[in-house]
Amino acid sequence: MQLRSATIVLSLLAAFGSNALAQTAAQQSCPAGNSPAVTYPVTKKVDQQDSYFGTTIADPYRWLEDANSAETHDWVVEQNKLTQSFLATIPEREAIKQRLTKLWNYERFSTPTRQGGRYFYTRNDGLQNQAVLYTVRKLTDEPRLLLDPNTLSSDGTVALAGTSISPNGKFLAYATAASGSDWNEWKVRDIDTGKDLSDDIKWAKFSGASWTRDNTGFFYSRYDAPQEATKLADINYFQKLYFHKLGTPQSADVLVFDRPDQKEWAFGGSKVSDDGNYLIITATQGTERKNRIFYKDLRQKNAKVVGLLEQFDASYSFIDNVGPVFYFATDNQAPKSRVIAIDIRKPLPADWKEVVPQSEQTLVSANILNDQLVLDYLKDAQTQIKITDLNGKLVREVALPGIGSAGGFGGKRHETETFYSYTSFTTPATIYRYDMKTGKSTVYRQPKVDFDPNAFDVRQQFFTSRDGTKVPMFIVSKKGMKLDGSNPTYLYGYGGFNISLTPAFSVANLAWVEMGGVYVMANLRGGGEYGEAWHQAGTKLNKQNVFDDFIGAAEWLVANKVTSPAKLAIGGGSNGGLLVGAAMTQRPDLFAAAIPQVGVLDMLRFHKFTVGWGWVPDYGSSDDAEQFKALVKYSPLHNLKAGGCYPATMITTADHDDRVVPAHSFKFAAAAQAAQGAAAPVLIRIDSKAGHGAGKPTAKQIEEVADRWGFLTRALKMTAEPAKVAAQ
Repeated sequence: MQLRSATIVLSLLAAFGSNALAQTAAQQSCPAGNSPAVTYPVTKKVDQQDSYFGTTIADPYRWLEDANSAETHDWVVEQNKLTQSFLATIPEREAIKQRLTKLWNYERFSTPTRQGGRYFYTRNDGLQNQAVLYTVRKLTDEPRLLLDPNTLSSDGTVALAGTSISPNGKFLAYATAASGSDWNEWKVRDIDTGKDLSDDIKWAKFSGASWTRDNTGFFYSRYDAPQEATKLADINYFQKLYFHKLGTPQSADVLVFDRPDQKEWAFGGSKVSDDGNYLIITATQGTERKNRIFYKDLRQKNAKVVGLLEQFDASYSFIDNVGPVFYFATDNQAPKSRVIAIDIRKPLPADWKEVVPQSEQTLVSANILNDQLVLDYLKDAQTQIKITDLNGKLVREVALPGIGSAGGFGGKRHETETFYSYTSFTTPATIYRYDMKTGKSTVYRQPKVDFDPNAFDVRQQFFTSRDGTKVPMFIVSKKGMKLDGSNPTYLYGYGGFNISLTPAFSVANLAWVEMGGVYVMANLRGGGEYGEAWHQAGTKLNKQNVFDDFIGAAEWLVANKVTSPAKLAIGGGSNGGLLVGAAMTQRPDLFAAAIPQVGVLDMLRFHKFTVGWGWVPDYGSSDDAEQFKALVKYSPLHNLKAGGCYPATMITTADHDDRVVPAHSFKFAAAAQAAQGAAAPVLIRIDSKAGHGAGKPTAKQIEEVADRWGFLTRALKMTAEPAKVAAQ
């Protein structure tokens, strides 16, 4: 190990060759005496250069892309030693962990689903690493344990990744994921006996399982088996749709649909209609909102697959069918989405029927229950539920408990009973039973958490972004917050892939606010809060809008004395990790701390690993000259400046992340440590036996959050007393 001082830093101009952006950037000068607070492990550099349309970009840490090499392993070990030794010196961390453990220890339920005369739901008693699946005949019955994922591994790192119940309620198809990987293995359990059958499906990814009406098997999607040694990094193309018959080996599964001429097409969202008559095949292409729809008549032996919507001109989400009339939610000619009906006997657009026109609110999803449409809308990132008849006439709006998020409303067309969950920043997810005939909601499960919701204040604030766009954000704090610029604040964002951020209860965020922190969630462009136009305004050549929105939120918080740059931290995961990386390299003066989690940080090579190619519709690609110019301007890895005064940074990733491979975080950490010219530390926290985030055991979640908030107490110089935090 060697100590890097502020005046003796390795130049990233040399590291990144003739990167025009680095060449023209002004050298930053940090205040005198700001030598790094930690001693970083030495990270070697290699002479790797790539040419992009006449611009040479050096990639000195390319060797860290090989997660299986001994050198990378040793680097990971040394970096984790550094990070853990740093975190161990933070006195508040243990008290924060104790408080998190106490808060997390509450009973949590999923919304029940009904199939074959049974109800199914999951329950976590509080600190179980994984939620347990139960079944009952009647809601008042004593529940019977059906599947406990905690018994599948000693450390809780095998998670339940998907379930599908056969129509007769006799079989459970369930998927497991090991150590957070996106790779799933499907098995089948006899619900009466609780024993697994011989069925074993491997190499499924991004796929559900949809049963046939006769209960003899199910449809699913998979990829060809990868090389074992590189299965967490190899690129994934050519997904195929299969039918698996119960009691047969996977080798006997029947290929239903594939497109050898279209390596990027995927069919994971395909499903059997509730009446069992049709297989609806949804063909997607990466994360592009547009898709294609095919169908197969399952009543006819050897029926061919029929193309219904093949123009790839919009998003079409199958809702349900009434005989040959298919209902879709679509953004075709409606950026905020509408509902249409297509009679497959007369499928031309001229014969389509508009059932529910586009409204001022964004339509998120829809279902048909009690022969009525249940429509889930977003109004300024808050849920509205409306019910109409099948002609679009309003029946009622579902009264929700407050400003928050509701989800659920599952079931079949003729059913009159459904369930939904409601949550807000200060309300743990409460499960309601809803009567479609009377419109009455009754509480089914209401958790009890060790906190006082009346002690907190939640408000929505709109601010103006750089180009004049009005953008909303939610601000959560203790009541009576003083606007004197002294409040430690954590600003969170995402801004991509049409994903909407809505109010939701979080033990992690609750603990932060209890400590005296302010939690802010910004609804940036690139998300889906205001429909497809809002999404597109934050993609490809418009991606800078997302970063401008985030920076605009920070500037508003500072200008209005909610906080100050010395007390402001930013965080986000995955695409949100990119957001944090871009913000901290563009405006390092605005933030005291940054936590990019499992982030996409190398924007020139993201498409070369696993499913990264699928993000091109949002990001663009360095293989395109114009898009390369946009990407290299904000790619976090390529915009670090030697001697820059960067905020205290803790990068987080995991060794089994096969969504955003850890090489992004490895390379960014190495480059940021070399570039840092200030005293603020640059650390990387690399979790083991964990992935992108889904299925992470409770114990690991608590450890990670304790490290995050502990790191920020040091970076933001918080004065919260550990004993008081733990005792609250």
